[in-house]
Amino acid sequence: MGRRLGQHFLVRESILSSIAAAACPEPGETVIEIGPGRGALTRHLLERAGRVVAVEIDPVLAQYLREKFRDSPKLEIVESDVLRAALDAYGPVAVAGNLPYYITSPIVEKTLALGPLLRRAVFLVQQEVAARLAASPGTRDYGYLSVAAQLRAEVTILFPVSRAAFRPPPKVDSAVVRLLRRAEASSPAEVAALVKFAGLCFRQKRKTIRNNLLGTYPKERLDALQEAGRRAEQLSIGELAALHRKLGGG
Repeated sequence: MGRRLGQHFLVRESILSSIAAAACPEPGETVIEIGPGRGALTRHLLERAGRVVAVEIDPVLAQYLREKFRDSPKLEIVESDVLRAALDAYGPVAVAGNLPYYITSPIVEKTLALGPLLRRAVFLVQQEVAARLAASPGTRDYGYLSVAAQLRAEVTILFPVSRAAFRPPPKVDSAVVRLLRRAEASSPAEVAALVKFAGLCFRQKRKTIRNNLLGTYPKERLDALQEAGRRAEQLSIGELAALHRKLGGG
């Protein structure tokens, strides 16, 4: 059951309990669970949350969950692709889930786009993705995903998860990462513009910022800025924001 989409189900109870506690540290919150699978994490979330909205794309698993939790009034099952689901329809929420590698970045982006509605997100991801989310400037893992996440959230890797904790075991290790939404010093439009600018700067990671931005900004303006001769991975978020302002904010 549920293997048609290539899932690897987390089965270690201690880890499931820790994820639920990180996602829902205070009782009574609403939690959106992405990809509940067979409901192993769902059960732990229901013990803590006031409401759990489980978004499951696989109709077989969705029906299985309806039967398994038929006596749980706190659970709502949404049979949908999470990238199409209206995550902003439930008020302030926490978000949790074991994310498939191939759509991790779009799910993180959609979650962070909740803005003030997002309390926190706790995701189980491949270890390399966790490293990218939490990476510092100048490191191998620092890139667009690091900037896009850290602009809007404080990113913390909570703990590693061995492949042995899954059935069937994947070929890589994983980690649990927490994203705590930052209080927004800038308007949502300004943050969105800076995220878009970072995407341009990292368009081809080994090229200089100048070369990545040619065609978007005039050559003479770029030539006048010393930092435009560096690669985006060498600049902190603050430095990227300063460069964005120098170029007129887009």
